[in-house]
Amino acid sequence: MTAIEHLSRSPTTNTSEQDSLPLFSVSGSTTQSQKVINVASVKHRSPFRYPGGKTWLVPVVRKWLGSFQKPISSFVEPFAGGGIVSLSALFDGYTDAVILIEKDSNVGAVWQVIASGDGPELAEQIVKFDVTEENVRDLLSKTFAPDDVLGRSLATIVRNRVQRGGIMAPGAGLVRNGENGRGLKSRWYPETLRNRLLDLHAQHSSIIFHSGDGIGFISQNAKDKDLVWFIDPPYTLAGRRLYVHSDLDHEVLFAETAQLVGPFLMTYDDTDDIRDLARTHGFQIAQVPMKNTHHVVMNELLISRSLDWFTR
Repeated sequence: MTAIEHLSRSPTTNTSEQDSLPLFSVSGSTTQSQKVINVASVKHRSPFRYPGGKTWLVPVVRKWLGSFQKPISSFVEPFAGGGIVSLSALFDGYTDAVILIEKDSNVGAVWQVIASGDGPELAEQIVKFDVTEENVRDLLSKTFAPDDVLGRSLATIVRNRVQRGGIMAPGAGLVRNGENGRGLKSRWYPETLRNRLLDLHAQHSSIIFHSGDGIGFISQNAKDKDLVWFIDPPYTLAGRRLYVHSDLDHEVLFAETAQLVGPFLMTYDDTDDIRDLARTHGFQIAQVPMKNTHHVVMNELLISRSLDWFTR
């Protein structure tokens, strides 16, 4: 039995919580063990604290990109979200450019500001913003004109920092007690955010942003052999609770991904339905352990045409 599952048989039932978890697993067999990756060891490049973010996966993605035999001209993330994987690939020198696609107009506004070179202006607005409940509620209640991308970006960053868990979906409440009783300011680090935005500004000419549908972008660019893809869609179980745009036809996503000429790495929650879809399209899968916001260790899936690099 190999460490990577080729899905030539029925999927296994997911175990969401275990005392110790294998780095990769096939039908319950363990070939190698590794502790959950410490996210503190990964440089935080994103201005977001994104629910479902992939900071913990960055070392695995580095291993994947390091297995390539030629430089990567463009690295695409069709469901950008916090964009941590793409930004890490760019700053680590694995790619010359990243292409971010985001459907959420508010999250997209931040990426538009960064890609257009207006990051320093957003950075200064963040430093000047006084986080009080009155100011926060006033800002978040505003309706911004379509061309006020900077104003919407500031509101998005504030919302992301003061709502519980960084959740952007409707209905998410504001932080109350927070860390050490600091309330709304628990996750508000204006100087840190400013420095991240200035770092991103230094690379903004290598950051390309498209507002729109991730599946549509995959379909339109599937035949471009120069693109490398990291596909991290809203998951089947938690997506609706975490994101504004969570409805996704997972069958269509798998079908379009199967048409890609360039290499891809996909991540998903470990469910029987997703394993079935991977089997249908002849993809390989491997499990990786991650720790959620409640500090529960869970398995997620890596999916690709080949995961041989993963076991080296």
